[in-house]
Amino acid sequence: QLQASGGGLVQDGGSLRLSCAASGGTFSWFHIGWFRQAPGKDREFVAHIRRGGSTYYPDSVRPRFTTTRNDAKNTVYLQMNSLKPEDTAVYYCAAQRSGSATRLVDYDYWGKGTLVTVSS
Repeated sequence: QLQASGGGLVQDGGSLRLSCAASGGTFSWFHIGWFRQAPGKDREFVAHIRRGGSTYYPDSVRPRFTTTRNDAKNTVYLQMNSLKPEDTAVYYCAAQRSGSATRLVDYDYWGKGTLVTVSS
């Protein structure tokens, strides 16, 4: 199971750190992706961290977002800086054993999302 947390209301230019906690499996075996979904829009990829720690981001969030992992705590983090109103969305974390970082269907497990609202 995965559970994202840490969302909330922040002003334009502010920061938030999301957490994705895992239970019930060997967390270190999985690559973890972060996605977001704004009202009326498709779910989109925002970050990925591989088992070994290498990361990948789309241009829309690089270099404002950074993802890290602590396998000892079964937790992945998404640090979001310089937030903009267009970052407002429900943020999800997901786990995969292999596959494309950006393809939703390549993920094996999804957590419940956490809402991030950026006010202007």
